[in-house]
Amino acid sequence: MGAQLRVFRRRIRSVQATKKITKAMELIASSRIVKAQQRLDASMPYLTQLVDAVSAAASHASDVSKHPLTAKADKQESAAVLVITADRGLAGAYSTNAIKEGEALTRNLGEKGMKVIPYVVGRKGVSYYRFRGRAMGGEYTGFTDQPTYADAKRIGEDLLAAFHGDENGEGGVDEIHVVYTHFVNMGTQETRVRRILPLEVVDEVVETSEGGMPFPLYEFEPGPEAVLDALLPRYIEQMVYLSLLTSAASEHAARRRAMKSATDNAEELIRSLTRQANQARQA
Repeated sequence: MGAQLRVFRRRIRSVQATKKITKAMELIASSRIVKAQQRLDASMPYLTQLVDAVSAAASHASDVSKHPLTAKADKQESAAVLVITADRGLAGAYSTNAIKEGEALTRNLGEKGMKVIPYVVGRKGVSYYRFRGRAMGGEYTGFTDQPTYADAKRIGEDLLAAFHGDENGEGGVDEIHVVYTHFVNMGTQETRVRRILPLEVVDEVVETSEGGMPFPLYEFEPGPEAVLDALLPRYIEQMVYLSLLTSAASEHAARRRAMKSATDNAEELIRSLTRQANQARQA
């Protein structure tokens, strides 16, 4: 019985050490969620104004359906899919859900006869594609928990380069999709897919009330098409940046939830081992 008691006490000490680690990671993730939410909220006004500017330029363009960034290809042959995962594990099914959604999108596009080129963010996603020997158009790691605009700009430039193709405009992809995890609240995160190119332009008539603001009149120099050329790349970069920010907040929330569950399990295991150790000591 003495040897059995030592075994129980050694296991209790081991579980207690693990509990300290998971508790610390839970507290760190909780503090980083707040910072990620603040950065996400701070980026929304700029995106809102940018969308308004792009909408204004598109509505005043002579033929927006022929613009290369808004026109739909006659024959859709290829697509780029940006999959955002995590650099580190211990976040539950966060990365797995993003990869599964990316694979489902790849199958859907493949059924339409389109070739899919993955662009992967995060070591988890990169490892998944490397292990299966699948070529990637771009790999981006080392910043998933705290992304910066410079990271989004680099990704956006690569996606736009893939969209435009070579100097003759040949070989480019026809669509660009982003697979990311949307942060709803601390307990809910949703994996979503968004097509960012070609930009979908919806014509609608907005009726203003008598006391409403009149629709503003714009003048574009040198023209709406040139303004679109300047605004849409920034729009793509901002959309990628927003996807990175909301994915980062979701990653921290998923890690916090996973670490809280691990801490609770450790406490339950410690109680069970303590009862068994007491029984062995009494025997």
